[in-house]
Amino acid sequence: MNGRVVLYADRMTGSMSRAIDETNRRREKQAAYNEEHGITPQSIVKDISDILTSIYEKDYAAPVILPEEEIRLSEAEIPSVIDSLRRQMKEASRNLEFERAAELRDQIKRLEDRQVMGF
Repeated sequence: MNGRVVLYADRMTGSMSRAIDETNRRREKQAAYNEEHGITPQSIVKDISDILTSIYEKDYAAPVILPEEEIRLSEAEIPSVIDSLRRQMKEASRNLEFERAAELRDQIKRLEDRQVMGF
């Protein structure tokens, strides 16, 4: 609850207003849930070594495990599927469905990795 965001802009856009309103709505909903269930929010505590380890792990590529439906795609089908997924991801973002957009982003990444790796 001690976080703070400072936005700099010449004017308040509709997108900014909707994003701020949605953040406030979610914050109120979370606070009500916490109060109802007797939860006191607490910050996580991590050692600096945990943080550094996760940074170094990014240097190594993990093997790609493809879901069953992705395995059946031919190399020729992948570009059109990626295009379709990108459109769906943008639509999900426009509808403020950020979790769905992230899932689609991850699926696009897997398919792009598959193209690069050639499998």
